[in-house]
Amino acid sequence: MADTTIAREQLKSIIERIERLEEEKQAIAGDIRDVFAEAKANGYDVKTLRKVVRLRKQEPQAREEEEAMLALYLHALGMAPDFDVSGGGAD
Repeated sequence: MADTTIAREQLKSIIERIERLEEEKQAIAGDIRDVFAEAKANGYDVKTLRKVVRLRKQEPQAREEEEAMLALYLHALGMAPDFDVSGGGAD
């Protein structure tokens, strides 16, 4: 009987911690929305800010690979100026 009481209390504690963290997460998400709204009010493009935040989270090598693939795809679709896909600069 004591084991089930301990397990029940432990489960209840875990659930309450998760619920508290979910509430904190919602509050933080609201704060982030407020910062983006402030940035927009100051003339910044929110979509671009979100992309910058996402890029800053990436490792430099991963970001460079993503940018290279994007440039390659844009070039293949005729949406970017010619460039040297071998990685060397134009002479």
